[in-house]
Amino acid sequence: MKAQILIAALLAASATSAIAATYNIDPTHTYPSFEADHMGLSVWRGKFDKTSGTVTMDRAARTGGLDIKIDPASIDFGFDKMNSHARGADMFNVEKFPTITYVSKSFKFEGEQLVSVDGELTMLGVTKPVALKVNKFKCIIHPRLKREVCGADATAEFKRSDFGLNYGLPAFSPEVKLAIQIEAIKAE
Repeated sequence: MKAQILIAALLAASATSAIAATYNIDPTHTYPSFEADHMGLSVWRGKFDKTSGTVTMDRAARTGGLDIKIDPASIDFGFDKMNSHARGADMFNVEKFPTITYVSKSFKFEGEQLVSVDGELTMLGVTKPVALKVNKFKCIIHPRLKREVCGADATAEFKRSDFGLNYGLPAFSPEVKLAIQIEAIKAE
């Protein structure tokens, strides 16, 4: 009898820890932004205004995944002429490549804290590994939504030329710094 109780308890514990929760990206609180050097004179910054996707996470098992979609037509440098140019064939070519994606199945935790995500960025039809450093991570029961919401601040660096985005090289640096603030609401 004791053996049966022990086996049942172990099965229940393993079943509950293996259940990942799904969180939907909150598009009103998630904006990937970027910066690149312009001829050593200034740093140009922009962001994407439309992001969607899901996060799956099992904090007890310290595992997770991301499936993020970014609309490159939503690019915003704060300068309409530059926005229009960036949507064109020279840069993001949004007619041919209407989506930028970031997909990951690898979260790294240190204790309770998510500290990094390894994934693949697909832009202009090219897929390359890009690691995100998670600088801040927190989950709470949102006071207004009455559901769990998780948020993070993450950064990464990559060469845009690795993805075929070569416009303006070398005047505009190929190195891009990416910053993402993200909030995701636990699915019901």
